[in-house]
Amino acid sequence: MNTIAFSLANKTAVITGGASGIGLAIARRFAAHGSAVEILDLQQAALDTAVAELRAAGHRAHGESCDVSDPASVDAAFARILTRHTRLHILVNNAGIAHVGNALTTTPEDFARIQRVNVNGVAHCTQAALRHMTTREGGGVILNLASTVAQMAIADRFAYSTSKGAVLAMTYSIAKDFLAQGIRCNAILPGRIHTPFVDGFIAKNYPGREAEMFEKLSLTQPIGRMGQPDEVATAALFLCSDEASFITGSAYPVDGGTLTLR
Repeated sequence: MNTIAFSLANKTAVITGGASGIGLAIARRFAAHGSAVEILDLQQAALDTAVAELRAAGHRAHGESCDVSDPASVDAAFARILTRHTRLHILVNNAGIAHVGNALTTTPEDFARIQRVNVNGVAHCTQAALRHMTTREGGGVILNLASTVAQMAIADRFAYSTSKGAVLAMTYSIAKDFLAQGIRCNAILPGRIHTPFVDGFIAKNYPGREAEMFEKLSLTQPIGRMGQPDEVATAALFLCSDEASFITGSAYPVDGGTLTLR
């Protein structure tokens, strides 16, 4: 165990979708606790900005442009990362996209697109990380960002809910299969978190009613507000730290009571 609580010193963490929102909050928190941070993201401008911010704060950070839905892109990004580090200790599968629609209004193309990113992307990155982690003494940690919709119903989230249910199932499978190699795998189930995606969703779908809809969406959570990316990052730090060494195969809600108190 580290002498300093929640220290990630001398560890390397790969964070997918780490250039904005929850992923960036996790990258900031991990870097502040001593980890070398490798951000994978498809948005080059945001990626460059995130890496520059972390380096300006004195942290070790690199970025790789990567399409997590493409296994060749993932393998190439991990190969480049491993030229900079001898070990990968942590993988955070955060990259994902959303979709609004039910089983009749969701097109086959949209359904497939959501699964390619949210499900296949997690699988591709996990496989790349496991190929490394299973050949190194000391194992590693994989943390998947699922969602409360993996365990509950929200209207018009057919494709998205399907993908997050799959992420949770993968979490259990990975935790079981690689327990003997010292690899822990857990999932965080965020509720509604205030990210740029939420602001964009409201602006697109409720023009002129932004404040009203923000308040309405906030109050759907029993605690009476949306969560903040930093609050998810705090849970991620704990689950990826040595302090959580006895925790694997678990799903952690960070949801303001949504799953249990609605």
